[in-house]
Amino acid sequence: MNCFSKRLRRTAPTHGSIQNELVPSKQPRINGWSCPPQVFQVVGWLVYSYLAIVSFGIYIPLLPLPWSHVAYALMGIVCGVHFFTHIAAVTIDPADASVRAKQSYSNPMPLFDRTKQPHVIQDLHCYLCDVKVGPKVKHCGVCNKCVEDFDHHCKWLNTCVGRRNYWFFFLALSSATLGIFLVIVVVLFIFIQHYLDPTSLRTAPQFNNLLGNNTWLVFLPLAPIKTSSAGLLILAFITIMLSIICLLLLGHLLGFHVYLFYKGISTYDYIKIQRQKESRSRDTESGIPCDMKTHNDTPQVRPILCLLVIHLFSPSCKIIFLFLKSQESSIHCEPTLSQSSSSCKFDDKGPLASRLSESICTELENFKRSTEKESSFHYGTENPPEDTPREMSMSET
Repeated sequence: MNCFSKRLRRTAPTHGSIQNELVPSKQPRINGWSCPPQVFQVVGWLVYSYLAIVSFGIYIPLLPLPWSHVAYALMGIVCGVHFFTHIAAVTIDPADASVRAKQSYSNPMPLFDRTKQPHVIQDLHCYLCDVKVGPKVKHCGVCNKCVEDFDHHCKWLNTCVGRRNYWFFFLALSSATLGIFLVIVVVLFIFIQHYLDPTSLRTAPQFNNLLGNNTWLVFLPLAPIKTSSAGLLILAFITIMLSIICLLLLGHLLGFHVYLFYKGISTYDYIKIQRQKESRSRDTESGIPCDMKTHNDTPQVRPILCLLVIHLFSPSCKIIFLFLKSQESSIHCEPTLSQSSSSCKFDDKGPLASRLSESICTELENFKRSTEKESSFHYGTENPPEDTPREMSMSET
């Protein structure tokens, strides 16, 4: 039955689809500067450069005093914090200490043979990195290394986010969100004031030599360049649209990580919980009760094992059991088919259960005696080994 099968998500690498084949490996990545760069990483730096240029070179110089100085100070601090935290998050190696101690990034990783180990990390040992790891260490399939306190693999940073660089990532995300918000405020003010009172934006000394209000200067005060009013407004509109898109994406991501911080879980844990909910939902829709998917040696499994025994070896007892279930009786059956005795316990909730409990136990006793005469067959529930592999997974986010 599928209700007894515990789903284990595969770990890195996942290129192979057949269990008896060797999975090709690749050289592990050191940090976000390792080649090849991600497309999202390049796009992120281009957007950052564009917004910094248009903010400091075009729109902030047009603000009237003293707001231009305030905008310079705030934007300078926010952009500086984002730049250094972004660099730190990309540069820091988030790998586990045991992996970093080996210093073998230049050597290719060994091939992973699924016929020997079903998972890359098993019993707190990574068979690809060949090191002992902690319980919160995951093997990233993109970076191909074990990451300490793994959160997720960030395509914008082109590296994994773990314990060593998570707070740099969070500060870079927060500063980027605040910086985008300031850009929108400044550009919107320029856009509105251009129609309401354009003279308030032409306070720089370089505008004194210009005739008319249709010619504007950008990149003040060091390298003034003339542009038209239409060009200034079109660029402002493009900047606002781009900033709004970035603000929505960054704000959603920042709010998500604030929620994770409040819950005390990581991105990996959140994704795992959501997949478990989806799995339970699919099982419910397919008619499989969610309470049947439990671990071994739990109280919920015992009635199910009892039903299997009755269903397989005594068809008449199946009707009795189903009828008792319809009467909402609670059954706890613990058959111990040994040489001395057998027991079947019922927690009665109705009068019919007390009358039929003896007949069910008689069926089990007769079955035990018949099997003892024919052979020495022994039926019992085997306890799972103590050192069972923990659930592992690979991040491809």
